[in-house]
Amino acid sequence: MADTSAFLQQIKDGYTFKGASFQLGIGMLDKTAVPDANVLLPLKTMNRHGLIAGATGTGKTKTLQVLAEGLSDASIPVVLMDIKGDLSGIAAAGSTNPKIEERMQLMNLTYKPAAFPVELMTLSENKKGVRLRATVSEFGPILLSKILGLNDTQQGIVAMIFKFCDDNKMPLLDLKDFIKVIQYISDEGKKELEKDYGKISTSSTGTILRKVIELQQQGADAFFGEPSFEVDDLMRISDDGRGMISIIRVMELQDRPKLFSTFMLSLLAELYATLPEEGDMDQPKLCLFIDEAHLVFQEANEALLQQIETVIKLIRSKGVGIFFCTQNPQDVPASVLAQLGLKVQHALRAFTAADRKVIKQAAENYPETGFYAVDELLTQLGIGEAFISLLNEKGIPTPLVHTLLVPPRSRMDILNDTEVDELVNKSKLVKKYAETVDKESALEIITEKLNEAEERTKAAEEAEVKAEEAAKQEKEEKKTAKKEESFLDNPMVKQVGRTAANVITRSLLGALGLGGRTTRRKKSGWF
Repeated sequence: MADTSAFLQQIKDGYTFKGASFQLGIGMLDKTAVPDANVLLPLKTMNRHGLIAGATGTGKTKTLQVLAEGLSDASIPVVLMDIKGDLSGIAAAGSTNPKIEERMQLMNLTYKPAAFPVELMTLSENKKGVRLRATVSEFGPILLSKILGLNDTQQGIVAMIFKFCDDNKMPLLDLKDFIKVIQYISDEGKKELEKDYGKISTSSTGTILRKVIELQQQGADAFFGEPSFEVDDLMRISDDGRGMISIIRVMELQDRPKLFSTFMLSLLAELYATLPEEGDMDQPKLCLFIDEAHLVFQEANEALLQQIETVIKLIRSKGVGIFFCTQNPQDVPASVLAQLGLKVQHALRAFTAADRKVIKQAAENYPETGFYAVDELLTQLGIGEAFISLLNEKGIPTPLVHTLLVPPRSRMDILNDTEVDELVNKSKLVKKYAETVDKESALEIITEKLNEAEERTKAAEEAEVKAEEAAKQEKEEKKTAKKEESFLDNPMVKQVGRTAANVITRSLLGALGLGGRTTRRKKSGWF
């Protein structure tokens, strides 16, 4: 039997903070809740990122709700990546039941249902909510190359394309623009590009084009374009002073991991580029929760993983906390896992030898404790229970504690269609981003350029045809004139001409009574 008083003292020492905090639950020892062993979460270290892990049905989504509610109450905006479609209920108040009342009594707390300020967002045209878009130019050549998985040579060509478009004032807004430029520099514009920027390989541009088309096939056309989303709209405070919870509904991306990774990395990169350095803050400016986080890493190449790791390391200085929610801690690369301060581990299931190996590895990720056999208890945690360890205000890991978690105050179910419509209809941002803007960009500029070139070529060809016809006609006229001249110079023609002239002359003279013997005889009276 473990020493309850020693356990309680350890929890009080490890989870008592000077700054603002909110309660996650109470500690448990020997599978029994220990009164007053309150497990608190300090706001000061919420920019040090975190992990929520556990098997299906163990309560990860409810834990995510509890964290979002506590942050919103503290006036901290929250972004939730909802890939299963089960988080919209945060916008509605929850309801009590005997199990909830029993749990709250153990914690000496009162259950107070509450709805929270929510903005529904989407990447798709046919989904309800605020449309999220970004332009190709905003991605930049480095990030776009990493997403496409290009080698160094191909990355150089992408950088060249961006420079070429910048110099020629051809905006890259969507993937159609980018594809048109690739086609142009591979054919009609190749000489123009190589003159100022160096030679390019047609095989390399062909590979880049295939990679872009692959991204298109995962639905990326819906994401790239204008109006581009402003990250400031993710960091709003509601009228009652609570942090706005932005739920990005990406249910259609479960089978399109590359697009999911593309969106996530672009959002993180935009946050990092936009937000100023904040240093050591009393609480974060924004917290981002990525549900089904394995999709971010599932098809990520080495370069993309390095980019994610770099952004996660640096973005905390901007006051942003990132939290991954997944079934198994091993879904997150070790280099990223090492950056996560908060760890909430729900139950894992051991059905095979491989499962037991994973559980043993998961147990080794947590601080050592004399109160629990972690690898054994990991398979026995009940729903709404989890092992918790986090960083205190000095950045030191707190003791590992088996925690009975508080239930969410919002609805533990989804909104119905009518409730979704009401939420969307009263949103100011839906109208702001609803209409697609199709400005003149690289596609139109190059198309116009090619059309002008085609017209010039056509005009030149017509002029050439006319010149050829005129020359031909002139040649025919000269040939005809020469034939006529040759005909008249012929001696036979000349003799015929003289004979004809004599006959005509005699005829004329006869008609005038000036010639011929017959005329003279008539005059002499011989007849």
